[in-house]
Amino acid sequence: MHDTVIDPTVRARYRALKGGREFAFTTLDPSRTAHLVIDMQNGFVEEGALMEVPEARSVVPHINALSEAVRSHGGTNVYLRFTTRSTSDWPVYFELFQSAAAGSAEVALFQPGSHGHALYPGLRTADPDVLMDKTRFSAFTPGSSDLLRFLTERGIDTVLVSGTLTDCCSAATAWDAQQLGFRVILVSDANAAMSDAEHNAAVNSLAACCADIRTTRQALDLVAEGAG
Repeated sequence: MHDTVIDPTVRARYRALKGGREFAFTTLDPSRTAHLVIDMQNGFVEEGALMEVPEARSVVPHINALSEAVRSHGGTNVYLRFTTRSTSDWPVYFELFQSAAAGSAEVALFQPGSHGHALYPGLRTADPDVLMDKTRFSAFTPGSSDLLRFLTERGIDTVLVSGTLTDCCSAATAWDAQQLGFRVILVSDANAAMSDAEHNAAVNSLAACCADIRTTRQALDLVAEGAG
């Protein structure tokens, strides 16, 4: 699991902006809270997978604990799956980051119905959890998923963000959620990247002006306190 470190300069800056507080969001209503689980799929989490993020396996118990708490207190768990159907659906992504062969391999890996596209089996899902596909890093990018409408219709005002990669899909979804008016809590030890450096770069960027950074234990306490 990553050693999450917030730079003292970043911490001092956001505490000053928050009037000396560590956290902006000190209470939540579980019934208006959604736990967004980002891309915890075989293609990213399974050992030996084409796009394996080894640290992602270490955060599975924390994600399961968060999901259980949110579910039991009347909140909403949304498991989001990165989905690719064709390189022509998002040509600039494949042009920037992939060779033609690698792009075709990724499309095959995250094709709906494939083994790589499926949720990692170590995740403990249950009714009434929601499974939703997305076609961009952020689930809120227009056309990527139906997440914004889904959360708005349910009166959700707070999102807990977990999953992988911290510095890619988790961060992109967190930034957009804040811009769209949601209170965002990134759960630091329930997110995984390829390295501590990449994980911490994302956490520090989000901490500065986008989200509260909480541990799983702190997030679980917030949910329990909110349930009364």
